[in-house]
Amino acid sequence: MTGQGFGVVRPLPGNGLVAYAGGLLLVCDAGEAAADDLLDALRETAASGGDGRALARRAAQVLAANMAGDPATCAVAGRVGEGVAVLVSGSAAATIGTPGGETRLAGSDSLTWADRLVTGPVERVELSLPGAGTPHPAVRFDGGVVHGGGLVGDLTEQSSAPAPSRPLTSEMPATAFHLEADLVQQPPAPVERPPYPLADQPPVVPGPPSGPQPAPVEQPSYLPSQDQPPYVPPQDQPPYHTPQEQPAPFFPPPQEQPPPLPEPQQFPSYDEPPPGNGVADQPMPQHLGPPDHFDQPAPPLLGPPDHFDHPGPPPQEQQQDHGDRPLVYGVDCKNDHFNDPRSPYCAVCGIALVQRTLVPYKGPRPSLGVLILDDGTALPLESDYLLGRDPERAPEVAGGTARPAKVTSPDGSVSRRHLRVALDGWDVNLVDLGSVNGTQIQPPGDPNFYDIPPNEPVTIAPGTTVRVGVSRTLRFEAHRG
Repeated sequence: MTGQGFGVVRPLPGNGLVAYAGGLLLVCDAGEAAADDLLDALRETAASGGDGRALARRAAQVLAANMAGDPATCAVAGRVGEGVAVLVSGSAAATIGTPGGETRLAGSDSLTWADRLVTGPVERVELSLPGAGTPHPAVRFDGGVVHGGGLVGDLTEQSSAPAPSRPLTSEMPATAFHLEADLVQQPPAPVERPPYPLADQPPVVPGPPSGPQPAPVEQPSYLPSQDQPPYVPPQDQPPYHTPQEQPAPFFPPPQEQPPPLPEPQQFPSYDEPPPGNGVADQPMPQHLGPPDHFDQPAPPLLGPPDHFDHPGPPPQEQQQDHGDRPLVYGVDCKNDHFNDPRSPYCAVCGIALVQRTLVPYKGPRPSLGVLILDDGTALPLESDYLLGRDPERAPEVAGGTARPAKVTSPDGSVSRRHLRVALDGWDVNLVDLGSVNGTQIQPPGDPNFYDIPPNEPVTIAPGTTVRVGVSRTLRFEAHRG
């Protein structure tokens, strides 16, 4: 990873320390107590062949161990595939240029530090300290540690002059600590990983994956199975019958024409009792005259009910105030529990849902379960959540589209804005928000964890364990009973 580098690197004038080793960048205030530890983290990460994600993780550990005073002013960056992992703290800032625009990060926008994984391709990376000047076009930085106010890495320009084999320390400023680039152990050539690499295992060459593979999570479909007749829309169904009167639906042969649709006023309604007293209505004999209740005021005309298109509970229930719960299509079990129409069993009482006798309708979505964090915190899945080290200032929370859920870790591996839990219909989706240390999932019954791609929703099943960063975990439980 570190062999990719940043093309041509130029230092910015200033009074801080700037370092470039093994394709990794670091700038920090020369007076910071954590400066030596940050330089050691850069050297060790470069010597072990780590990428930008590993450097940001090491830098976060150093900053977490030096949180006694104000946040240290520093910034680090390193390549991760075609993208770049960046961490900024204190008064430092970073600008990452891509074909789609620029991404700016400032340590002053966070209570601790800000980190981001910017997906590629990346064209330019600039790390700067307060008061940094502009780079001179003739100055190039091949490696080491010098005085400066920042660094600019231009990935669109490749360096033509090879780095000297052993630069003399006498050529460097007397006050600078010089790291000789040729003494840094160069890693082997990068290899591609499978789309979902197994956690805590070395990279492998492309080919068929070995070892246990994740069991496919069966996603039930809204469509009926092959051994069940297809769902007939309400307008194509025969006249209303109770389950006792009609044990099984009747479907006319294809060559026969369906019977004509009934008039709207003849369609059965939940809010009106069926006509008659159980026997066929007979025409009123003319000699009986009008009934004896004609002298009483007649009930108001109700008109056709407004739920012909979606049969379901009575209109009085549909007009109740359900708060902010969205309306979704679902089915009721025999005990009137509202369920996902794809589910074979009721999520509350466990009774089997016979799909051929159920008609979906729109109703308020119940809670989809709960997320249980490793510290015992429970997050009921009734709305979206934004998980991270500092979620209160995230735009999703400020805009009211997600609730904040603060998740921190002593190793600093949880980003300020790390993970979004997004509810879509009856599904629970995870979206990693470009965090440096990523998000992993462990499907139920699978012993392995798998990385999820950044900024893409991934649907999880009940029983899934989620790892946020390096050390924090949570579990999705869907029991509503």
